[in-house]
Amino acid sequence: MDTKKLRQKILDLAIRGKLVPQDPNDEPASVLLERIRAEKERLTKEGKIKRSKKTAEDDKIEAPFGIPDSWEWVRLIDVCHIFGRIGFRGYTKEDLVPFNGAITLSPSNIIDGEMNYDNCTYISWEKYEESPEIQISDGDILLVKTGSSFGKCAYVEGLPQKATINPQFVVLKYITCNSQFLTFMLQSGYARKNYDEFVLGTAIPTFTQVVLGNMVIPLPPIIEQKRIVDEIKRRFSVIDELESNEDDLLKTIDKAKSKILDLAIHGKLVPQDPNDEPASVLLNRIREEKKRLVKEGKLKKKDLEETPISEDEIPFDIPDSWEWVRISDVVNVLMGQSPDGNDVFEAKEGDKAYEFHQGKICFTEKYITPSGKWCKFPSRIANKDSLLICVRAPIGDVNITQRSIGIGRGLAAMEGMGNISNMFLFYWMLAHKRCLEDQGTGSTFKAITVEVLKNQKIPLPPLAEQKRIVAKIEEAFKAIDALS
Repeated sequence: MDTKKLRQKILDLAIRGKLVPQDPNDEPASVLLERIRAEKERLTKEGKIKRSKKTAEDDKIEAPFGIPDSWEWVRLIDVCHIFGRIGFRGYTKEDLVPFNGAITLSPSNIIDGEMNYDNCTYISWEKYEESPEIQISDGDILLVKTGSSFGKCAYVEGLPQKATINPQFVVLKYITCNSQFLTFMLQSGYARKNYDEFVLGTAIPTFTQVVLGNMVIPLPPIIEQKRIVDEIKRRFSVIDELESNEDDLLKTIDKAKSKILDLAIHGKLVPQDPNDEPASVLLNRIREEKKRLVKEGKLKKKDLEETPISEDEIPFDIPDSWEWVRISDVVNVLMGQSPDGNDVFEAKEGDKAYEFHQGKICFTEKYITPSGKWCKFPSRIANKDSLLICVRAPIGDVNITQRSIGIGRGLAAMEGMGNISNMFLFYWMLAHKRCLEDQGTGSTFKAITVEVLKNQKIPLPPLAEQKRIVAKIEEAFKAIDALS
């Protein structure tokens, strides 16, 4: 469920008069507008706001979409006054103080459409008092007009102490409609579309207070505004609960999958079959295969060397038909290398080339020409169905190659011998990821060496049991994924 889109759909219905039914007994918005005009006239005479410079022509509004008969189209500046920190009211680093001052709010204080005061910057009291028009109170609305998060908006409530705003914000004050209704309207997809059209500049996107104030908005009767706010909050609370339940479910699913993998590598996921050829026989076949590959020049003599695993090194018990081995005993490990620049190119349709992957397991637009020097080293080409693993951040990410690919620095490929199930190796690597991460070293980024990878200890089941384990894991994962 895309809960973000669901919230936007609710807001979209709300600002079109389709979220709650209209009540013919409600005082129409036209009457509310008369009171608003009288209130603005009073505030103007008291010097709290400036008189609007709009002309009669400016007041002609073309309706963006249909609204109920009891509603009215107005401009944002008709229902509030917009203030910002501009010109001499800006501040420098010298105006910031450690704690003994007023909060100066920034876009990072808006999280998921709500104010958050956990991490605040403070400004000197002297600078705070310099601009009383942008001193923030509960009930105000903050909106970002400058920077990459332009359009971010929230209703101010629960202020822990006196606060003001940084230059990226504007604050809406003297709001003459329901402030929370206005906030929801400003968070709607319709408002977002307007902000995108308002923006000037690309390096630092911004829009002016004048342009924002002229934005056309729908105004319901004041009583209906309250009903809409209550209904939005009710529906959002249901979505909050769904999100919480989904998070809990996903955590449970991750734990369930981890448990399945844990049972698999301990030999407890499927029963052992006494008729299976034991893993010791498989190991002998692998040794013979390695000798043959050495004669063919595909492996080196040192690849025949095996380092016995002592009793002290064995991390847990396994079934009698299994064997503890090192990765290098049963797998050919290939480490990627960075190619020469001349060997990498943008492939065109019909070109003969290897896909090139480096650092992370992801498709790229880079390819390696087979005729280049880099491809003359077989250890840099991972064959189809090989196990691909990241050996530097993110350490332990794995995948199965769907075709032969070139592997660059940061990646390794593992090709099992003796018909070992690559999918069994894949699931073992999933279960072993945390262990590999713990063995990473480095300051700029964590990485593991080829020696670390080759020396990993793996419990090896009989070949027939490997296939049963893979089938059971995939059956269980499919059922869990269907649940999620």
